[in-house]
Amino acid sequence: MDGIISVLGVLTLVLEGISCQGVYAPPTVRIVHSGHACNVEEERYSERVYTIREGETLELTCLVTGHPRPQIRWTKTAGSVSDRFQDSSVFNETLHIAKIQRHQGGRYYCKAENGLGSPAIKSIRVDVYYLDEPVVTVHQSIGEAKEQFYYERTVFLRCVANSNPPIRYSWYRGRDVLSQGSDKGVEIYEPFFTQLQGETKILKLKNLRPKDYANYSCIASIRNVCGITDRKVVFRLTNKTAPASIKLLVEDPIVVNPGQTVSLVCITTGGEPAPSLVWTSSSGSLPEKSLMKEGVLTIPAIASEDAGVYSCIASNNVGNPAKKSTTIIVRALKKGRFWITPDPYHNDDNIQIGREVKISCQVEATPPEELQFSWLKNGRALRSSERMVITQTDPDISPATTNLDIIDLKFTDFGTYTCVAALRGGAIPEISIDVNISSTTVPPNLTVPRGKSPLAAREGETVELECLVSGKPKPIILWSRADKEAPMPDGSMQTESYDGVLRIVNVSREMSGSYRCQTSQFNGFNVKPREAVIELIVRYPPAVEPVWQEVRQGLGRPVSMNCRVLRAHPSRVLRYEWRLGSRLLHAGTFDSRDDTDYSVRNLAREGYGEYTCDVINEVGPGRCTFLVTGKAYPPEFYYDTYNPLWQNRPRVYGYKLQWTQMNPSAVDRIMAYRLGIRQTGQQRWWEQEIPVEGNIQKGELITHNLTELIRPEAYVVRLTPITRFGEGDSTTRVVTYSAPINPHLREFHCSFEEDPVCLFTQDKNDDFDWMRHSAATRDTKYTPNTGPSGDRSGSKQGFYMYIETSRPRKDGDTARLLSPVFNVAPKNPHSITSPPTYCFSFYYHMYGKHIGSLNAFVKQKGQSTSDAGPVWSLSGNQGDRWRQAKISIHPTASFQVIFEGIRGPGIEGDIAIDDVTLEEGECPDPPSNPIRGAAAPGVSSIWPLSVTLFFTVIVGRR
Repeated sequence: MDGIISVLGVLTLVLEGISCQGVYAPPTVRIVHSGHACNVEEERYSERVYTIREGETLELTCLVTGHPRPQIRWTKTAGSVSDRFQDSSVFNETLHIAKIQRHQGGRYYCKAENGLGSPAIKSIRVDVYYLDEPVVTVHQSIGEAKEQFYYERTVFLRCVANSNPPIRYSWYRGRDVLSQGSDKGVEIYEPFFTQLQGETKILKLKNLRPKDYANYSCIASIRNVCGITDRKVVFRLTNKTAPASIKLLVEDPIVVNPGQTVSLVCITTGGEPAPSLVWTSSSGSLPEKSLMKEGVLTIPAIASEDAGVYSCIASNNVGNPAKKSTTIIVRALKKGRFWITPDPYHNDDNIQIGREVKISCQVEATPPEELQFSWLKNGRALRSSERMVITQTDPDISPATTNLDIIDLKFTDFGTYTCVAALRGGAIPEISIDVNISSTTVPPNLTVPRGKSPLAAREGETVELECLVSGKPKPIILWSRADKEAPMPDGSMQTESYDGVLRIVNVSREMSGSYRCQTSQFNGFNVKPREAVIELIVRYPPAVEPVWQEVRQGLGRPVSMNCRVLRAHPSRVLRYEWRLGSRLLHAGTFDSRDDTDYSVRNLAREGYGEYTCDVINEVGPGRCTFLVTGKAYPPEFYYDTYNPLWQNRPRVYGYKLQWTQMNPSAVDRIMAYRLGIRQTGQQRWWEQEIPVEGNIQKGELITHNLTELIRPEAYVVRLTPITRFGEGDSTTRVVTYSAPINPHLREFHCSFEEDPVCLFTQDKNDDFDWMRHSAATRDTKYTPNTGPSGDRSGSKQGFYMYIETSRPRKDGDTARLLSPVFNVAPKNPHSITSPPTYCFSFYYHMYGKHIGSLNAFVKQKGQSTSDAGPVWSLSGNQGDRWRQAKISIHPTASFQVIFEGIRGPGIEGDIAIDDVTLEEGECPDPPSNPIRGAAAPGVSSIWPLSVTLFFTVIVGRR
């Protein structure tokens, strides 16, 4: 039987009529919440504040209306900083943040826009509550320090913790509460510099007495908000209490070779309580490979990047922390370079016999004071003399440099001079730099080869810019942009080349311009740099717009296309060609215009297809592409249908599917829609055609009723417009089951399957809220032995309402859930002669050893909840199963049904309800109820008040 119903549910999609009206509307927004909120308040000026405990789950949903369906984006601000989320939830209706942290508090905005009117924006402020462990610090009065810390007369104990909201602090000596005025030897006050932390209190012990040596407790409390319990810290004050003191058993500085293992030893020499030791580094973090044990920091295989200042810090919260530091220096030699300086007293830069010449050698050394230079000539040691003067710069003034001045150069001085740099100890490899001085040693010269400037290249090619460099020694060439302050193709501002060639791969039009080649001072002559400039010209085909454009048009209508040239090099464009597919339509050359048009006066079926316009210069073509099609635009599903779902039989439901057509007049008349439907999780589609009579107008609302849908399954619906051209663009949506509120039936049924929950609302005068959950999403980490394992039908995906009795809830707290207001519509509108009877039924689940009470009320117009009195009530554990309650009620005026859950003595007391029903007539064979229906007599049919008003307005407009 189930199989027959399932097949019928998909096949029997009955068209009950098509009606139209203008429904385009700008967006509206409303934010609803779920997750683990502690409280949601409406503050002044309608500001909403969502309070949540750190580590819980934040879930905010943005409910929107408007047509077309608005796009949603979440953003967040915190103080003056605005940031967008980097995860995928930014564009979802629901914003989900698991394990929220304190820095994620702030104002969250939901923005919805659909291109009509201004975007709709709503916000909610999220306040994250937390309480860290408090810390007590102890200080002496300044100017009274002695050898032992607590022989002084005045002592201050300060208690501090991070929190939101502000903390209230309480001080105890032993078990006795300390308060201002309770003890003449004690003062409690709030220093101005801690005012922002709330009621931060400092305990001052004056004229220290023997009884003041005791255990002091500081209790930090935020009044149990969000179930955050108080935090407590204890400090024992004795006559031996003293601040920390330490000693480093290492030298300062420590100079080591790379690869060595370094151990830094720090020991405590005093302090009560016993201090804790930590090591820190000036770089911000210790090396990952470092190990610390009992105050000894070990760094194996030390490297240059591990050098820096290392500090040992000892703290016992008494006085200021003790700190000792040492510096680790790792020996290193790098970046050896040289330069030759000709005789400065002559105008030319040549090296000649009889003149002076200076050779300079420079390295980077760590530590610089260990650097030693030596000079060799042709491999033999060279010592300073009157004609060969060796000097060395002060390393504190400039990088370590040595100079060899050759006075009155002679022929015998020609040869190879070697500069050797080494560090004392010999553990670091030395650096040797060879410089050849001979008759062929000449300063550099730069030239650009003939025909290499200007240099033209096609976009995408590999190009080589070449500067010929002569001279001995041959210097490094530095390349940079000469025409503008712009980076080189590799992203740097300057590029080195050893052969004078700059290679650019895949050259682009942005790389056109002037490039400068220049000799470097290092590894060459210390003379005025030589330079040359090369002009690079990058040729590229025309850039055009539009690159691609879709044109939708009906048969027999005109079509016009335009292709425009933006830029090209060479800028002289030779010709253009229009084609449909491979067939040439039109060709020509450009005159003074920078665009070309092509038109079709009367579009025929063979005129549909891809049109291209190639605009061609000597480098190649730029192409505009136009796809001319008769496809209809996609339908736009309408999501704001009032009460679209109805239910005639228990196992099936119907759905009113509504949509508008995007740009219906852009193409030929839409003759029909192809409707496809499949059950979620299945692959097979069932299809039918929905015929359309006449022309569809922009903004007209089209309705098609889906029937025989199997409850509570969801369905994917696909809609495709059909014209003479064929099928247009499809659009899809999901139809989900929720309990309907249908004024055309004489019953009300709610199974809480969809938000908003059948117009049920939370009472604002109770202690906490009912929550909508399913077994698949409910978090049972706090209360695993209570609450249902599925909805009333046994489905883990189905939803129900329940009260969560975990902390911060306490015994006796109440949560009330209010139904919509139901009107009693009499059969005789002028009088009520016989009060109607309704069967009020629901399922309840009350499982757990701490179950409190569940009450049901019927509150009539003009009554308060206390006046109404419960029509049904039950207390205590009823077992792990759903049970049904039925009560006959007799209202005489519009009324509401109210469910009241009362928390029991513990956390295993969750109560759930599901499948709430109101039907005309007495309850057939009602189960035994703790309280029989006792409401006053009433009238004949149930109408939710808001529904009645809505339909009155609609009928009145027709």
